[in-house]
Amino acid sequence: MKNNQAENIALRLNSITKTYGTGEYAVPALKGVNLNFRKSEFVSILGPSGCGKTTLLNIIGGLDRYTTGDLVIDGVSTKGYGDKDWDAYRNNSIGFVFQTYNLIPHQTVLGNV
Repeated sequence: MKNNQAENIALRLNSITKTYGTGEYAVPALKGVNLNFRKSEFVSILGPSGCGKTTLLNIIGGLDRYTTGDLVIDGVSTKGYGDKDWDAYRNNSIGFVFQTYNLIPHQTVLGNV
C-alpha cells in the first residue's frame, strides 16, 4: 500500500474473528475478516441473514469485542483498550442508527435525539 493510502485509512480490521460459545459449543460468527475503511468513505455491508453483518458492525462500533485479530482506529490498535477508551470512541468518533431505533417511549422525538 502506498504511504498516502495508508494515511487515509481510518479503520482497519486485521484478521478479526468472533466466536460465541456456550459450554462445549463454539460458534464462529466471523472468521479472519480483513477490511480497510478510508476517511469519509460511505460503505454498505450486505449479506444473507446469519452471515455476521451485525456482529461485524457491533465490533466496529465498540459494542462487542473481537475474539482474535486487531481493530485499528486511526493507526492505534484497540487491543489495549479499556472501558473508558471504548466509551470515548463511541462518544466522539462513531454514530449508530439502530434497525429497531431503540427509542424511549416516554420521550419526545427531540428528547430521543
